[in-house]
Amino acid sequence: MYGQYQYGVLQFGASVAEGAIEPYIPDLMRYLSPYYTGVREMEEIQGSISEEMGLLKYGIDETLKQFFVSTATWGLDIWERELGLTTDHSKPYERRREIITAKLRGAGTTTKDMIKSVASAFSGGEVDVIEYPGEYRFEVQFIGVMGIPPNMAGLMQAIDEIKPAHLTCSFKYTYTWWDTLKSLTWQQAGTRTWNQLRIYEGE
Repeated sequence: MYGQYQYGVLQFGASVAEGAIEPYIPDLMRYLSPYYTGVREMEEIQGSISEEMGLLKYGIDETLKQFFVSTATWGLDIWERELGLTTDHSKPYERRREIITAKLRGAGTTTKDMIKSVASAFSGGEVDVIEYPGEYRFEVQFIGVMGIPPNMAGLMQAIDEIKPAHLTCSFKYTYTWWDTLKSLTWQQAGTRTWNQLRIYEGE
């Protein structure tokens, strides 16, 4: 590894957003004697050292975040590789985190609780699983969120990978009751789309 990396450059393809390092940069001049205040050479030296220290502290913090799926960014590539998942950089971080979390929760023997855990990783809310043993199927019902979760394709794929092959799966979504919309005037309702009204929870 020696000689392969440039000093002060983050590795693994990580990029640094403008201004991201600023909170990590210490003011080293405050630790020196007032005698050096206004001395350009000393300020430039301490400023250069401060930037490198800030970059190091930022790098440590960013690296630590990669150990947790919920905060990982460039480290998602590593998680996906370890779990045998396809890396798709066109997907937003949140969608990729859902797939990784579902894969981790889906390890081991498939149970009702496992399917609920996997489904909740995608929906971000409470999920129930209703079994119909005589019909060789089960139903995933989304209780904690209104409407269709944004990454249904990923969820369907995750469940298909962990469910027993002889069982079929269906999904049931929660929408707004008409009584919930009684609090809206026609004018208020007119400012919302049909899809927004279907998941309206009141104000």
